[in-house]
Amino acid sequence: MKLIDLSDYNHASRRYWYAMVTAGTLISAWAAYRCLSFNSLQWAEFLALLCCALLAGSRPITIPNTNASVTVGDTFTFLSILFLGAPAGILVGVVDAFASSHRTSTRTVSWISAPAMVAIAVFVAGNGFYFALTVHGHITGSGVPASPLRVTQLLVPMALMALVYYFLNGLTIATMFALKDRRPILPFWRDGYLWTSWSFFAAAIAATVIYSGITHLGIHYVLLGAPFVAVTFSTYKIYFERVNAKTREASEASQLHLATVEALATAIDAKDQTTHCHVRRVQIYAAGMGQVLGLTDAEIAALKAGALLHDIGKLAVPDHILNKPGGLTPAEFEKMKVHTTVGAQILSRVDFPYPVVPIVRHHHEQWNGRGYPDGLKGEQIPVTARIMSVVDCFDSVREDRPFRRGMSRDEAVALLRRGSRTLFDPKIVELFVENLPRFEAEIAARGLEQLALAHDPHVSFDPILFAGSHGGGIEDTASFMAYDQIRNAHREVYALYEIASTFGSSLDIQDTLTILVDKVAHIVPFDTCVVYVYDEAKGYATSTHAVGKNAESLRARCIAPGEGVTGFALANRRAINQIHPSLDFVGVELGEDTQYRSMVALPLFKDELLLGALSVYSTELSEYTDDHMRLLETVTRLASDALANALHHAQAESNALTDPLTGLPNARCMQVHFEAEVSRFRRTGQPFQVVMLDLDHFKQVNDTFGHKVGDKMLREVANIIHAQLREYDFLARYAGDEFVAILQDLDTPQVLELSERIEAAVSKFSLQVRGERRAQVGISLGAATYGPDGETLDQLLIAADAAMYSAKSAHKHSEALEAANRNERLIDLNTANLATTAIN
Repeated sequence: MKLIDLSDYNHASRRYWYAMVTAGTLISAWAAYRCLSFNSLQWAEFLALLCCALLAGSRPITIPNTNASVTVGDTFTFLSILFLGAPAGILVGVVDAFASSHRTSTRTVSWISAPAMVAIAVFVAGNGFYFALTVHGHITGSGVPASPLRVTQLLVPMALMALVYYFLNGLTIATMFALKDRRPILPFWRDGYLWTSWSFFAAAIAATVIYSGITHLGIHYVLLGAPFVAVTFSTYKIYFERVNAKTREASEASQLHLATVEALATAIDAKDQTTHCHVRRVQIYAAGMGQVLGLTDAEIAALKAGALLHDIGKLAVPDHILNKPGGLTPAEFEKMKVHTTVGAQILSRVDFPYPVVPIVRHHHEQWNGRGYPDGLKGEQIPVTARIMSVVDCFDSVREDRPFRRGMSRDEAVALLRRGSRTLFDPKIVELFVENLPRFEAEIAARGLEQLALAHDPHVSFDPILFAGSHGGGIEDTASFMAYDQIRNAHREVYALYEIASTFGSSLDIQDTLTILVDKVAHIVPFDTCVVYVYDEAKGYATSTHAVGKNAESLRARCIAPGEGVTGFALANRRAINQIHPSLDFVGVELGEDTQYRSMVALPLFKDELLLGALSVYSTELSEYTDDHMRLLETVTRLASDALANALHHAQAESNALTDPLTGLPNARCMQVHFEAEVSRFRRTGQPFQVVMLDLDHFKQVNDTFGHKVGDKMLREVANIIHAQLREYDFLARYAGDEFVAILQDLDTPQVLELSERIEAAVSKFSLQVRGERRAQVGISLGAATYGPDGETLDQLLIAADAAMYSAKSAHKHSEALEAANRNERLIDLNTANLATTAIN
């Protein structure tokens, strides 16, 4: 252990300590040197006074509610100055200070600094005393007066000496502690030492009376007054002990009062899902700023209580507004604003000994007068409320909210500076930023940053370990557990409200499943979560969304009803718990470090319609609790409604974009795909083609064989065309017997080659109808290129249609020539037959 431990002193207070000790040591050495010239009588007097001072210093009276103490030693210091001069008074004062500090402190630095500061104060006060005597002509020279002085001659010099000694003694000590605590010196001295002046003047009066008694009546008469001095000392001691007892009772009542306030504030903080120990950090910021600005003890106490209670009015704000995951509507904001006035009304019934209510009422006022509730402006706003406005904003914006991430330290500081002179007092903003490192160090030292993490739903928290690591006991543990229970209760209400509102905002199946898994993660711990969607036509469920460990291995996995734990939940339509998860992973390769210990599988169904299942797996939990099951069942009921709506919407959307006869996309879907291709062209510059396809002789099929055969012909031809296209090409049924293809990255020769292939494939196909009869069609194609032939779908369809009809005309002309050739061959054949007969 170091002899001189200044580890808790900052740079300024450490330098001051060394300066005081050095000066006091030099003065004490000078005083000791001057006392060496004493004669035997003076030595006797000096030793007697020294013994009296030592005895007085060893019996200090502690002043209630302070770190200061008083002794009767100052009387002997003054007597030493009167009888033997300033050097003797310095040494007597040093001995008195050392004895007193040794009884009231255990630190060596105090045993050294207190005598040094007293030496400085006595040196100045003693020389001031003799200077006043010289100025008034009561003595000549600088030594002790040769003849006794009258009381009238001593009044002014003694008053001056007492005043200087009191001022320097208190100021040197106050400066030390003010520098150490980074507080303004004069307010610190005023609050802690101003009222102690009576003890110094009482000592000066006692010294004057004793001096006059000894010099005029003799020492034996003065000794007769010793019992009265002892009685007076005892009276002071008894009085102070009684005051101390009353102060202790008041302090205990105050602590009880403060504990009640803190408990209420903790409950409010736990109710608010968007804050984590917010009020504790704000309390540190606010009290620190009160010290920086030199506010009174009452104002600082008000800031501490106000920090805890500034949001008590939120009890009047509905939870769905308080925890809304997004911006408030004007009506909701008006409801939120009432928390300042409601809070002030609640606290106005509490008889606080310091001004708390103005802080609570006005902490949302703004420097430019546009705040609420009263629109106060500038310095009309109480300084404590201005402090609260700055520190509350700084801590609030650094926390994550459902609708935004928390700001970094630098971002929050930048926000305060942008709001300076409009929202906030600019002086307070700059002082807060300047002292922020010190405040943050105190927050870290108290572990409040870790406490914030303790209430994160994704962080494991052991209140026993937490209390132990921060010096807490069973009471702290119980407090944290109660805090968690309150917070968890409100978190559950908030989570279910948020789940219900969020599910209603999406009709997309994948979005609905993503929301489901995300919300489950907020209320139940898991390592893997899988959602299966059941297909009634196929008779099994498919893993549609999986997150966490082994998610890749579980995606697209199929489970039939009755297969594994999840299949059992599907088959029986009830939640399954307390069955080993290994039954769900037969044939699945899991990671080497994955060993699931527990799981829950819950069916998703709406009325009699089975929709799927939700399964969660944990490697840490030995089993999921009844509370976990209750929450999961509530969430899956909400999710089932949302999933049923999403599936119905997907089916309706599919029907709206699909041709029911051929199963191809319809004209509406073609428009959507065309817009996507236009966007791709604008990004890449690569053109695309729109191809119109029209069946030849399709009307003859309908007229000859009927519309059912015609419909079957359309389906078969659609499959033939689709087989000739690439898998990423788009084909839609446009109308009647017309189809439209949208093709990427083909040039004109490639489009012609594709057209020939499609024509050849369709012309080769014939549909057997009845017996040996077969139906057959042809096809004509025309293409248009985006850009040269048009930039809208209608323009391209007109151009492609024109090209298609040109091809159809060519086909008809070709067919007419073929028919004419067939007829000519038939005539030639008949003529040849007739000629042969005539010859015969």
